[in-house]
Amino acid sequence: MAVYFSIFLVIVTVVTGIVWLADKFYLAPQRQLKLADAQAQCDTPLSDDIAEKMVEPSVLVDTSVQIFPVIAFVLILRSFIYEPFQIPSGSMMPTLLDGDFILVNKFNYGLRDPVARNKFFENGLPERGDVVVFKYPINPQIDYIKRVVGLPGDRVIYRDKSIYIQPACDASQDSCPKLEKVITEFVSKGDYSSYGRELYRYTATMGEKTHDLLIDNGTSAKRQSAAFCRSAEHNLCQQAGTARDEFVVPKGQYFVMGDNRDNSLDGRFWGFVAEENLVGEAVAIWMSFDFERGPESLLPGWVPTGVRFSRIGGIE
Repeated sequence: MAVYFSIFLVIVTVVTGIVWLADKFYLAPQRQLKLADAQAQCDTPLSDDIAEKMVEPSVLVDTSVQIFPVIAFVLILRSFIYEPFQIPSGSMMPTLLDGDFILVNKFNYGLRDPVARNKFFENGLPERGDVVVFKYPINPQIDYIKRVVGLPGDRVIYRDKSIYIQPACDASQDSCPKLEKVITEFVSKGDYSSYGRELYRYTATMGEKTHDLLIDNGTSAKRQSAAFCRSAEHNLCQQAGTARDEFVVPKGQYFVMGDNRDNSLDGRFWGFVAEENLVGEAVAIWMSFDFERGPESLLPGWVPTGVRFSRIGGIE
């Protein structure tokens, strides 16, 4: 849907822009000449009402002239600076909740045209720990949001609910970095649940970035992986030449995971995110709605039950 909206926005901007230019440099001057000719043929000055009607543009032209600056501003803002998204699931809990509305910075990772998405300006690349929005590799029409865990060239292992990362070896380095475990610290349990089981909340540190994550200690990673991989759609569960829980990130691609580790369909099950599929970095929650509604409610499920003002702010 986001792709179709971008195409629609571009078409409307182009059409109204052409009408705006035509009116400014041709149609409006022609109306003024018509008024001058009419005035020259009259012995008395034309009334203000008549003169105003003679220079008044058509409804189509007037509408295009009025909305073009607004549409152009929205197109530039949405395509090159910030784009709003809604979180539709709990795969990024506790960082992001279902009902959060976020802003995605599209400038941080370079600028792309809004239709073909070809990059025309380089401005940076994702860092480990960034929360990113990207085109789902299996179906690029769908936008996904996950956290970057592995950068190009990294070796990532997810074993016994823990992440181990061996950063890419730079040719200029005397020795390659060692495989190191991502440090996690227990925070609490019981705040979140899944299928009736308590989820354990931890704090993880990757480089200079710290974030919270959820672990379901009631299920094993192997059992969870097998459940996902039985689906024919998710047939990239094991990278050739590696163990099932090991991933070597190819050049120009990224390995991503959800913060709700045991309830996230992420790179462990469908592979890597190519750099050209990146949309931008999620940087803030600008609105958050609660949708907790009982079965006895007469209102539809999409009607919010409240606003979570405490969640508005930056994303870690």
